[in-house]
Amino acid sequence: MTTLDRRTLLRGLLGGAAVAIALPPLECMVNPNGTAWADGSIFPKRFGLWTWANGTLPDRWTPIGAGEGDAWQLSDQLAPLAIHKPKLSVISGLEVKAFNSIPHYSGFGPFLTGLEQIGEEGNNTFGGPTIDQIIASRIGTDTAYPSIEAGAWYEDAISHNGPYSPNPPERDVHRLFERLFGPTFREPGTDAVIDPKLALRQSVLDVVKGQVDSLNAKLGATDRARLDQHLSGIRNLEQRLARLAEGPPDYAACRRADTPPTEEELADPFAKSRAIADILALAMACDMTRVVSVVFMPPISNYLFPGATEGHHQLTHNEPGDQPTVHANTVKAMEEMSYFLSALDAIPEGDATLLDHAIVLGTSDVSLGKTHAIDEYPCVLAGLADGALRGNVHYRSPAENASKAPLTILRALGIDAPSFGVDDFEATTTVGALEV
Repeated sequence: MTTLDRRTLLRGLLGGAAVAIALPPLECMVNPNGTAWADGSIFPKRFGLWTWANGTLPDRWTPIGAGEGDAWQLSDQLAPLAIHKPKLSVISGLEVKAFNSIPHYSGFGPFLTGLEQIGEEGNNTFGGPTIDQIIASRIGTDTAYPSIEAGAWYEDAISHNGPYSPNPPERDVHRLFERLFGPTFREPGTDAVIDPKLALRQSVLDVVKGQVDSLNAKLGATDRARLDQHLSGIRNLEQRLARLAEGPPDYAACRRADTPPTEEELADPFAKSRAIADILALAMACDMTRVVSVVFMPPISNYLFPGATEGHHQLTHNEPGDQPTVHANTVKAMEEMSYFLSALDAIPEGDATLLDHAIVLGTSDVSLGKTHAIDEYPCVLAGLADGALRGNVHYRSPAENASKAPLTILRALGIDAPSFGVDDFEATTTVGALEV
């Protein structure tokens, strides 16, 4: 059978001007198994970070049994994820090897960065880039948005470029929609009008770059380094503008997202979380981004869940006994994570889904909220990373270095990472039980 490159264009002249028409996805562009394009390129791998507040109740979080398949069962706090069990891996027993001096951050920061949290309680920051930004720097450079951050409630940032350099999540669903699916969005096969300001801004950037390049030749080494740092921002913007002008690839599942519900309908974080999930799933389906992070609720969130008598953070410290309301709140958070995973799993890609080609890390700021514990650290990995992860695994190893989880993610995404973290946080080996 004849094969065509998925980027094949029909070219010609119209009124003396060159024109090019992209083809829709055709069978001859995909390999016989439907798992990759005929030219050998595979569907891109994606990464998602999904976080919730105030941890878990480890006794009700840890799965029953360990191993693969039927050897383990989801716990009652993980029960909302049951539909995704074949594509789910849970690592229990992880411990962040840190001195627990900054409640809700001493474990969270090192787990996501591999570096000690900087500062003290009330004035602290992540020690380096978070795992999503590490990944975005490697697999996000070919998309219009290297990463997208969104939040269902507060604007507190989890994603960081480095110390004191947060990426605040977009919590306005309509602004997120307009940013991704507004005037600059082009559905495959359409000739949507591109915002004319894009071409103007791009040409201005080209002119500025040329002038700065001439200046660069006259500068000393120190000034060249400073200028290069400044230019990197311009180069990143140029790339983003170019991606916006190109439009999305001809992926069959790519389409414009539905208009979000009204502000009144988005008044609670659950509705907002689900609208964000739907938008981000289609943004990845159109390859607008390959890295997303969702802050369902940030550390120390005191949101008053439906049916609760106190805010969530207060309850983790004040509710007596086995804390049934805290448990119910955690289950609700897992229901929202399950919705996010379902949105990804509903996107077909060849004979698989977007979730099959992705990894989503679900975690929180502590394990047991009542004591701010950072052992038994919650870690859920969803997705199969295009066959790099087994799925349907519970791996338990008490006091295991938590940095093994991020290192496992990096390598499953095809990123050459000899280690993750430094000093006490350093991991040089992965969780092999999860890998194919």
